[in-house]
Amino acid sequence: MPTEADSIAAVGAPASVASLTADLRALGVEPGGVLLVHSAMSKLGWVAGGAQGVVEALFDTVGARDADGGTIVMPTQSGQLSDPRDWSHPPVPAEWVDTVRATLPAYDPYLTPTRGMGQVVECFRQHRATVRSAHPTVSFAANGPRADEIVDDHPLAPALGDESPLGRLYDLDAHVLLLGVDHANNTSLHLAEHRADWPGRAQRIDAAPVLVDGRRTWVEYEDLDRDDADFVQLGDAFAATGDEVTGAVGAGSGRLMRLRDVVDFAVVWMTATRPGSLHRDAPA
Repeated sequence: MPTEADSIAAVGAPASVASLTADLRALGVEPGGVLLVHSAMSKLGWVAGGAQGVVEALFDTVGARDADGGTIVMPTQSGQLSDPRDWSHPPVPAEWVDTVRATLPAYDPYLTPTRGMGQVVECFRQHRATVRSAHPTVSFAANGPRADEIVDDHPLAPALGDESPLGRLYDLDAHVLLLGVDHANNTSLHLAEHRADWPGRAQRIDAAPVLVDGRRTWVEYEDLDRDDADFVQLGDAFAATGDEVTGAVGAGSGRLMRLRDVVDFAVVWMTATRPGSLHRDAPA
Protein backbone atom coordinates (compact mmCIF):
# COMPACT_ATOMS: atom_id res chain seq x y z
CA MET A 1 0.00 0.00 0.00
CA PRO A 2 1.61 3.33 -1.07
CA THR A 3 2.25 5.87 1.67
CA GLU A 4 1.65 9.62 1.36
CA ALA A 5 5.40 10.05 1.05
CA ASP A 6 5.39 7.63 -1.90
CA SER A 7 2.59 9.62 -3.54
CA ILE A 8 4.47 12.91 -3.11
CA ALA A 9 7.70 11.43 -4.45
CA ALA A 10 5.95 10.04 -7.52
CA VAL A 11 4.54 13.35 -8.82
CA GLY A 12 5.95 16.72 -9.72
CA ALA A 13 3.10 18.76 -8.26
CA PRO A 14 0.05 18.18 -6.07
CA ALA A 15 -3.40 17.76 -7.54
CA SER A 16 -6.12 20.08 -6.28
CA VAL A 17 -9.88 20.49 -6.51
CA ALA A 18 -9.35 22.92 -9.38
CA SER A 19 -6.87 20.74 -11.28
CA LEU A 20 -8.98 17.59 -10.88
CA THR A 21 -12.07 19.49 -12.02
CA ALA A 22 -10.18 20.63 -15.12
CA ASP A 23 -9.02 17.06 -15.79
CA LEU A 24 -12.54 15.70 -15.45
CA ARG A 25 -13.96 18.32 -17.79
CA ALA A 26 -11.23 17.58 -20.33
CA LEU A 27 -12.16 13.90 -20.09
CA GLY A 28 -15.72 14.78 -21.03
CA VAL A 29 -17.61 14.85 -17.73
CA GLU A 30 -20.32 17.46 -18.19
CA PRO A 31 -22.39 19.50 -15.72
CA GLY A 32 -25.98 18.44 -15.21
CA GLY A 33 -25.53 14.74 -15.89
CA VAL A 34 -25.71 11.64 -13.71
CA LEU A 35 -22.35 10.01 -13.02
CA LEU A 36 -21.65 6.60 -11.45
CA VAL A 37 -18.13 6.79 -10.02
CA HIS A 38 -15.69 4.03 -9.08
CA SER A 39 -12.33 5.17 -7.74
CA ALA A 40 -8.93 4.32 -6.26
CA MET A 41 -7.48 7.23 -4.31
CA SER A 42 -3.97 5.76 -4.39
CA LYS A 43 -3.86 5.96 -8.20
CA LEU A 44 -4.46 9.72 -8.41
CA GLY A 45 -1.21 10.91 -6.87
CA TRP A 46 -1.06 13.34 -3.96
CA VAL A 47 -4.26 15.39 -3.74
CA ALA A 48 -4.59 18.46 -1.53
CA GLY A 49 -7.34 17.52 0.89
CA GLY A 50 -7.14 13.83 0.04
CA ALA A 51 -10.48 12.12 -0.59
CA GLN A 52 -12.37 15.31 0.24
CA GLY A 53 -10.55 17.05 -2.59
CA VAL A 54 -11.64 14.33 -5.04
CA VAL A 55 -15.27 14.51 -3.88
CA GLU A 56 -15.29 18.30 -4.11
CA ALA A 57 -13.92 18.09 -7.66
CA LEU A 58 -16.66 15.66 -8.66
CA PHE A 59 -19.30 17.95 -7.16
CA ASP A 60 -17.88 20.97 -8.97
CA THR A 61 -17.62 19.15 -12.30
CA VAL A 62 -21.25 18.00 -12.46
CA GLY A 63 -22.73 20.86 -10.40
CA ALA A 64 -24.16 18.54 -7.74
CA ARG A 65 -24.77 21.46 -5.37
CA ASP A 66 -27.06 23.21 -7.86
CA ALA A 67 -30.82 22.66 -8.00
CA ASP A 68 -30.58 21.98 -11.74
CA GLY A 69 -27.14 20.39 -11.58
CA GLY A 70 -25.85 16.86 -11.90
CA THR A 71 -25.89 13.89 -9.53
CA ILE A 72 -22.99 11.77 -8.32
CA VAL A 73 -23.58 8.10 -7.47
CA MET A 74 -21.19 5.59 -5.89
CA PRO A 75 -21.53 1.94 -4.85
CA THR A 76 -21.35 1.67 -1.04
CA GLN A 77 -21.11 -2.07 -0.57
CA SER A 78 -20.95 -3.64 2.88
CA GLY A 79 -20.12 -7.31 2.39
CA GLN A 80 -19.30 -7.63 6.09
CA LEU A 81 -23.05 -8.01 6.71
CA SER A 82 -23.38 -11.13 4.57
CA ASP A 83 -23.57 -14.73 5.79
CA PRO A 84 -20.23 -15.58 7.49
CA ARG A 85 -20.42 -19.17 6.20
CA ASP A 86 -19.46 -17.76 2.78
CA TRP A 87 -16.57 -15.52 3.86
CA SER A 88 -13.11 -16.00 2.43
CA HIS A 89 -11.54 -12.56 3.12
CA PRO A 90 -11.18 -13.34 5.96
CA PRO A 91 -12.59 -16.79 6.60
CA VAL A 92 -13.83 -17.30 10.14
CA PRO A 93 -13.47 -20.56 12.10
CA ALA A 94 -16.43 -22.87 11.61
CA GLU A 95 -17.21 -22.71 15.30
CA TRP A 96 -17.61 -18.92 15.05
CA VAL A 97 -20.18 -18.89 12.24
CA ASP A 98 -23.34 -19.21 14.32
CA THR A 99 -22.17 -16.59 16.82
CA VAL A 100 -21.16 -14.11 14.11
CA ARG A 101 -24.43 -14.64 12.24
CA ALA A 102 -26.43 -14.07 15.42
CA THR A 103 -24.58 -10.91 16.46
CA LEU A 104 -23.94 -9.00 13.23
CA PRO A 105 -25.70 -5.63 13.60
CA ALA A 106 -28.54 -4.83 11.23
CA TYR A 107 -27.76 -2.70 8.20
CA ASP A 108 -28.09 1.03 8.88
CA PRO A 109 -27.67 3.33 5.86
CA TYR A 110 -26.25 6.07 8.08
CA LEU A 111 -23.99 3.99 10.32
CA THR A 112 -22.87 0.91 8.38
CA PRO A 113 -19.43 1.52 6.86
CA THR A 114 -18.44 0.32 3.43
CA ARG A 115 -15.93 -2.49 3.01
CA GLY A 116 -13.20 -2.44 0.38
CA MET A 117 -14.69 0.57 -1.43
CA GLY A 118 -11.93 3.07 -0.67
CA GLN A 119 -11.42 6.49 0.87
CA VAL A 120 -13.34 8.49 -1.73
CA VAL A 121 -16.50 6.45 -1.23
CA GLU A 122 -16.32 6.67 2.56
CA CYS A 123 -15.88 10.44 2.36
CA PHE A 124 -18.73 10.78 -0.13
CA ARG A 125 -21.23 8.66 1.81
CA GLN A 126 -20.75 10.81 4.93
CA HIS A 127 -21.59 14.09 3.19
CA ARG A 128 -24.64 15.72 4.78
CA ALA A 129 -26.58 15.73 1.50
CA THR A 130 -25.74 12.16 0.45
CA VAL A 131 -28.54 9.59 0.60
CA ARG A 132 -27.99 5.83 0.60
CA SER A 133 -30.13 2.94 -0.53
CA ALA A 134 -31.50 0.29 1.80
CA HIS A 135 -29.76 -2.85 0.51
CA PRO A 136 -27.70 -4.44 3.31
CA THR A 137 -24.74 -5.57 1.17
CA VAL A 138 -24.79 -3.80 -2.23
CA SER A 139 -26.19 -0.34 -1.50
CA PHE A 140 -25.59 2.80 -3.55
CA ALA A 141 -25.18 6.39 -2.34
CA ALA A 142 -26.14 9.47 -4.34
CA ASN A 143 -25.78 13.22 -4.00
CA GLY A 144 -27.52 15.75 -6.22
CA PRO A 145 -30.99 16.61 -7.52
CA ARG A 146 -31.79 13.02 -8.71
CA ALA A 147 -30.39 11.28 -5.65
CA ASP A 148 -33.65 10.14 -4.05
CA GLU A 149 -35.03 8.97 -7.39
CA ILE A 150 -31.99 6.76 -7.86
CA VAL A 151 -31.63 5.14 -4.44
CA ASP A 152 -35.21 4.88 -3.10
CA ASP A 153 -36.88 1.45 -2.86
CA HIS A 154 -33.78 -0.65 -3.56
CA PRO A 155 -35.16 -4.24 -3.60
CA LEU A 156 -33.49 -7.01 -1.63
CA ALA A 157 -33.52 -9.10 -4.81
CA PRO A 158 -32.66 -8.85 -7.58
CA ALA A 159 -30.15 -6.61 -5.84
CA LEU A 160 -28.49 -5.30 -9.00
CA GLY A 161 -31.25 -5.83 -11.54
CA ASP A 162 -33.61 -3.55 -13.42
CA GLU A 163 -35.46 -2.31 -10.32
CA SER A 164 -32.21 -1.47 -8.50
CA PRO A 165 -30.33 1.85 -8.63
CA LEU A 166 -28.40 0.43 -11.60
CA GLY A 167 -31.62 0.06 -13.56
CA ARG A 168 -32.56 3.64 -12.76
CA LEU A 169 -29.12 4.84 -13.84
CA TYR A 170 -29.64 3.03 -17.15
CA ASP A 171 -33.02 4.75 -17.59
CA LEU A 172 -31.46 8.14 -16.78
CA ASP A 173 -28.72 7.62 -19.40
CA ALA A 174 -26.00 7.99 -16.77
CA HIS A 175 -22.28 7.85 -17.46
CA VAL A 176 -19.74 5.61 -15.74
CA LEU A 177 -16.44 7.06 -14.56
CA LEU A 178 -13.63 4.65 -13.68
CA LEU A 179 -11.19 6.81 -11.76
CA GLY A 180 -7.86 5.03 -11.38
CA VAL A 181 -9.55 1.61 -11.70
CA ASP A 182 -10.51 -0.73 -14.55
CA HIS A 183 -13.66 -2.67 -15.40
CA ALA A 184 -13.06 -5.14 -12.57
CA ASN A 185 -14.66 -2.39 -10.46
CA ASN A 186 -17.44 -1.53 -12.91
CA THR A 187 -20.59 -2.31 -10.93
CA SER A 188 -22.84 -1.54 -13.90
CA LEU A 189 -21.71 -4.81 -15.51
CA HIS A 190 -23.77 -6.65 -12.89
CA LEU A 191 -26.89 -5.15 -14.47
CA ALA A 192 -25.79 -6.79 -17.71
CA GLU A 193 -25.52 -10.13 -15.88
CA HIS A 194 -29.20 -9.86 -14.97
CA ARG A 195 -30.14 -9.20 -18.60
CA ALA A 196 -27.81 -11.73 -20.25
CA ASP A 197 -28.31 -15.46 -20.64
CA TRP A 198 -25.59 -18.13 -20.65
CA PRO A 199 -25.44 -21.88 -19.94
CA GLY A 200 -24.05 -21.58 -16.40
CA ARG A 201 -26.42 -18.88 -15.21
CA ALA A 202 -27.64 -19.83 -11.73
CA GLN A 203 -29.25 -18.52 -8.57
CA ARG A 204 -27.87 -18.53 -5.04
CA ILE A 205 -29.17 -17.93 -1.52
CA ASP A 206 -27.88 -14.77 0.16
CA ALA A 207 -28.59 -13.60 3.69
CA ALA A 208 -28.09 -10.48 5.80
CA PRO A 209 -29.31 -8.77 8.99
CA VAL A 210 -31.87 -6.02 8.34
CA LEU A 211 -34.40 -4.02 10.31
CA VAL A 212 -38.00 -5.21 9.95
CA ASP A 213 -40.51 -3.08 11.86
CA GLY A 214 -37.62 -1.74 13.90
CA ARG A 215 -36.29 -5.16 14.92
CA ARG A 216 -33.08 -6.84 13.74
CA THR A 217 -34.07 -9.76 11.52
CA TRP A 218 -31.89 -12.28 9.70
CA VAL A 219 -33.33 -12.65 6.20
CA GLU A 220 -32.50 -15.06 3.39
CA TYR A 221 -33.25 -14.28 -0.24
CA GLU A 222 -32.57 -15.79 -3.64
CA ASP A 223 -30.58 -13.78 -6.15
CA LEU A 224 -28.42 -14.19 -9.23
CA ASP A 225 -25.09 -15.90 -8.67
CA ARG A 226 -23.06 -12.90 -9.81
CA ASP A 227 -19.47 -13.22 -11.02
CA ASP A 228 -16.97 -10.52 -11.95
CA ALA A 229 -14.18 -12.91 -13.00
CA ASP A 230 -14.43 -11.90 -16.67
CA PHE A 231 -15.10 -8.18 -16.19
CA VAL A 232 -11.56 -7.07 -17.17
CA GLN A 233 -11.66 -9.13 -20.37
CA LEU A 234 -15.14 -7.80 -21.12
CA GLY A 235 -14.02 -4.23 -20.43
CA ASP A 236 -11.05 -4.55 -22.76
CA ALA A 237 -13.38 -5.74 -25.51
CA PHE A 238 -15.70 -2.80 -24.87
CA ALA A 239 -12.84 -0.28 -24.91
CA ALA A 240 -11.84 -1.60 -28.33
CA THR A 241 -15.19 -0.39 -29.71
CA GLY A 242 -14.12 3.23 -29.22
CA ASP A 243 -17.07 4.02 -26.96
CA GLU A 244 -14.82 4.57 -23.95
CA VAL A 245 -12.87 7.82 -23.50
CA THR A 246 -9.63 7.78 -21.53
CA GLY A 247 -7.50 10.61 -20.18
CA ALA A 248 -5.31 11.77 -17.34
CA VAL A 249 -6.91 12.62 -14.00
CA GLY A 250 -4.35 13.74 -11.46
CA ALA A 251 -1.43 11.32 -11.65
CA GLY A 252 -3.76 8.55 -12.74
CA SER A 253 -6.22 7.88 -15.51
CA GLY A 254 -9.95 8.23 -16.02
CA ARG A 255 -12.20 6.10 -18.22
CA LEU A 256 -15.58 7.57 -19.17
CA MET A 257 -18.48 5.87 -20.97
CA ARG A 258 -22.27 5.87 -21.23
CA LEU A 259 -23.70 3.26 -18.89
CA ARG A 260 -26.19 2.17 -21.56
CA ASP A 261 -23.39 1.56 -24.05
CA VAL A 262 -21.31 -0.65 -21.77
CA VAL A 263 -24.31 -2.54 -20.35
CA ASP A 264 -25.82 -3.24 -23.79
CA PHE A 265 -22.42 -4.39 -25.07
CA ALA A 266 -21.91 -6.58 -22.01
CA VAL A 267 -25.28 -8.32 -22.40
CA VAL A 268 -24.33 -9.48 -25.89
CA TRP A 269 -20.74 -10.31 -24.87
CA MET A 270 -21.76 -12.38 -21.83
CA THR A 271 -24.45 -14.25 -23.72
CA ALA A 272 -21.97 -15.18 -26.45
CA THR A 273 -18.84 -15.68 -24.36
CA ARG A 274 -19.62 -17.16 -20.96
CA PRO A 275 -19.25 -20.94 -21.34
CA GLY A 276 -20.75 -21.95 -18.01
CA SER A 277 -20.52 -21.25 -14.31
CA LEU A 278 -17.49 -19.15 -13.46
CA HIS A 279 -15.64 -19.40 -10.16
CA ARG A 280 -16.99 -16.94 -7.60
CA ASP A 281 -15.23 -15.92 -4.41
CA ALA A 282 -17.69 -15.70 -1.55
CA PRO A 283 -18.61 -12.17 -0.41
CA ALA A 284 -16.30 -10.82 2.24
